[in-house]
Amino acid sequence: MTPDQMIEHIDRYRHEAGYLGIAETIALGRSGNIVFDPFSTLVSRHITIGAHNILHPNIRLEADQDAQLMIGNGNMFASGTTIMAQTGLIRIGDENIFGPGNVTITTARPNAMIRIGSFGRYRGTIDMDGQCVLGDGSQILGQVSVQSVELAAGGSFKHPIADERGAVLKGFGKATGIRLETGKVIAGSGDFCISAQKPQSFYHPEAR
Repeated sequence: MTPDQMIEHIDRYRHEAGYLGIAETIALGRSGNIVFDPFSTLVSRHITIGAHNILHPNIRLEADQDAQLMIGNGNMFASGTTIMAQTGLIRIGDENIFGPGNVTITTARPNAMIRIGSFGRYRGTIDMDGQCVLGDGSQILGQVSVQSVELAAGGSFKHPIADERGAVLKGFGKATGIRLETGKVIAGSGDFCISAQKPQSFYHPEAR
């Protein structure tokens, strides 16, 4: 089998599954997107993606025909990131960091919808579904299963005043039905409970 025949073979499987072919994946670079390894990167032809995003090897960005995945500009998707819009919309803003780790964001439940703002950071082994609203500058760090959570917007993790940053979940465990305000953080240890919230300056007093 020649190299061209091999590409045709791969593209046939990709097209049948609803993904862009190899050349189409490479062509995402026309908008300034960086695709380090188009052979290990799966991008659905049904998604909308902006400019200057960074796609590391072994990621999957997928949307069913009846759902929507909309990605803005300047986001970084590390290896191991999977984002799948199946039953509802997933909208991602600008300049977020997904990974490193195994970050899985899906709308697989009935009436699921996920909106992620800009300048957030989501790092670790993260599993997210349901109805989630993650405001600008919010963070999820650690080994966290998230369902129907709202994290209020604020400054990014680089913002000098900790209590003005977007809300944060960190640690490990399951977070369900949490609504966390700007500048607050919950460090989970098995479960996340709103009564355990603290100001972020508790962990970053130097940033008061």
